[in-house]
Amino acid sequence: MQRRCGALTNQEFTELMRQYQKLVYTVCLQFVRDPHTAEDLTQDTFLSAWSSIDRCDPNYYKQWLVRVAANKCKDHLKSAWARKVEAQSDETMPEPRGVPPGGSGLQAAEPDPQDEFLRRTDAAELEQMIRSLREPYGRAAAMYLLDGMPVSAIAQALGRPAPTVQNQLFRAKMILRKQITERRQE
Repeated sequence: MQRRCGALTNQEFTELMRQYQKLVYTVCLQFVRDPHTAEDLTQDTFLSAWSSIDRCDPNYYKQWLVRVAANKCKDHLKSAWARKVEAQSDETMPEPRGVPPGGSGLQAAEPDPQDEFLRRTDAAELEQMIRSLREPYGRAAAMYLLDGMPVSAIAQALGRPAPTVQNQLFRAKMILRKQITERRQE
């Protein structure tokens, strides 16, 4: 007996994935500009498609998958956690973010005022969440995430061993991740 995914069998869905995998990956890569994140979002797209494929007319699978991928990417980019992590790694990126790769035929889009407002609001909200963490995580997290201090300098300033500070930062990030997830569900 062959298992079914909505209107498709496993084999048919696998074939659909093979057919559109490169397209979905390209869409994700254009949004996030990171191959690893694009791969993750491609997988998320097909996982969502697996559970919802029966809602789509078979004539529109391609367009629907592209829309699902774009929405997954937008959700990822709107998340405060993703913006904070990406902002910290921007310093090491060779080219400015948001600029399409040369030869792609794409032009950089003007920032959407609504997206800019959400970005600023989420950044302020994330900063407030970091500053309101309970001790012993609060000061270490603020120094690391907001002030950009290295672990060794934080350890020295707080009079704690560096491994303790690393552990506290790990736990602070876990607490923040949980808080962000809860706020998204509201």
